[in-house]
Amino acid sequence: MSTSIPPPSSPPTDSTEPTLGALVHDLTQQTSALVRGEVELAKAELAAKGKAAGVGAGLFGAAGLLAFYGGAVLIAAVVLLLALVLPAWAAALIVAAVLFVAAALAGVKGKGKVTEAAPATPERAVAGLKQDVDTLKGGHA
Repeated sequence: MSTSIPPPSSPPTDSTEPTLGALVHDLTQQTSALVRGEVELAKAELAAKGKAAGVGAGLFGAAGLLAFYGGAVLIAAVVLLLALVLPAWAAALIVAAVLFVAAALAGVKGKGKVTEAAPATPERAVAGLKQDVDTLKGGHA
């Protein structure tokens, strides 16, 4: 009496399940589509923020121009006030001289600040980098 052992049965295959290759392909496509969508969203968001920043910058420019005109009117008012006690030409000459002196003082102060900032090298950062290189080389700072 001989009994034969039946061969092991292969697992049932369901034709509706995708293969591993198909899953990887789908994952790749979906990931790239997701990334493209995120990039498009970022572009749209940056464009909206850029437009808002442009409008804000324009409003700041308008505010500066209006302040400039306000200052000019204030200077004209000072000239007219002085013209009550002096000839108009003398009042205008005095106000112009005061403005030129103020401009000269601001220019000298600004030149001093620019000179103070020169040279435009980050000296402390460069010194720190040199120290780091020396330390890495085994030297002592």
